[in-house]
Amino acid sequence: MQPGSDEEQWREDCAPRRVLELFATKWTSMILHTLHARHGGLARTGVLHRSLPGISKKMLIQTLRELEASGLVERHVHDTVPPAVDYGLSPLGKLMVQPIELIYEWARVNAAALDSLQPRRTSRRR
Repeated sequence: MQPGSDEEQWREDCAPRRVLELFATKWTSMILHTLHARHGGLARTGVLHRSLPGISKKMLIQTLRELEASGLVERHVHDTVPPAVDYGLSPLGKLMVQPIELIYEWARVNAAALDSLQPRRTSRRR
């Protein structure tokens, strides 16, 4: 949105607000990044859980369900006993990973500046 843009572009359901809703939880980008960078776009639930230190199983499943409902991941159930479930990036999820990777690379390059910031009160960073 450009300065002085039409008021219609700032409505509550505009595209920038919808994309930011996808990042309402802190785990959304981490899950998408981990699926892409560590698992080639597809991983079983347990493998994904072990790849994300600090996330509870409940939060992982909840976020995966939200990502599935948003069309960013696809759930694949295998007909085995017990049933195995894979989560993979959808075509839209693969597109969403591109800006996430740019942000993560920016964070790596600017790690020293980020380290000097005061942690938020809710941060686990010390």
